[in-house]
Amino acid sequence: MTGRKRADGVAGGRTPPEPCHEEVCLTCSDEAVPARVVRLLDAGLAVAETGRGTGREMVEISVALVDAQVGDVVLVHAREAIAVLKGVDT
Repeated sequence: MTGRKRADGVAGGRTPPEPCHEEVCLTCSDEAVPARVVRLLDAGLAVAETGRGTGREMVEISVALVDAQVGDVVLVHAREAIAVLKGVDT
């Protein structure tokens, strides 16, 4: 999410993600994980494949802070891409 917050506390004017019920998840863990961008959406969002869990999990992330393209591997923390990783496979 972006650093700007609305008066109601929701950053970037977007609805916060659903709570996670897994042991560790992309949204609430303290670690950043690599994810491959599979589709760019409007408003600085993208669909990414994380490779976590039993299969290839698809999640919606923000790419507003980075210059990511389809096929790029990005480092994601709290559903926010914080860096584009070069030469990395997920």
